[in-house]
Amino acid sequence: MIGSRFVVPGAELSERFSRSSGPGGQGVNTTDSRVELSFDVAGSAVIPPLLKERILARLSGRLVDGVLTIAASEHRSQLMNRDAARERLASMLLAASAPPPAKRRPTKPSRGSKERRLAAKKRRGDVKRGRGGRFDD
Repeated sequence: MIGSRFVVPGAELSERFSRSSGPGGQGVNTTDSRVELSFDVAGSAVIPPLLKERILARLSGRLVDGVLTIAASEHRSQLMNRDAARERLASMLLAASAPPPAKRRPTKPSRGSKERRLAAKKRRGDVKRGRGGRFDD
């Protein structure tokens, strides 16, 4: 499930398993614990068209022919890697489908802030002028 926006059914996900690198001793050579989880964003029937457009635009760098693939191999067990990949997919889709932030309304500096800035510049100039030196006029 991706928040309250939509639910990705398991039928739309495809998983591939392979041998993982990293910790695991002798077992690392025999168990297929690495998981590649693929989700066809472009061909999905559960994502509303408006959200699909937004997701495709935001994840364009990660997609290959409209398919998002996530690999997980940080755990020694296949089940934990499956959970990690699904969790990562959900958070990625949730972030990509979030509405854009509100536009910033431009404001002007307040009168007080202008006065404080000018007073600080004046103090700084006085400090520099008070240092003296051989090039002082």
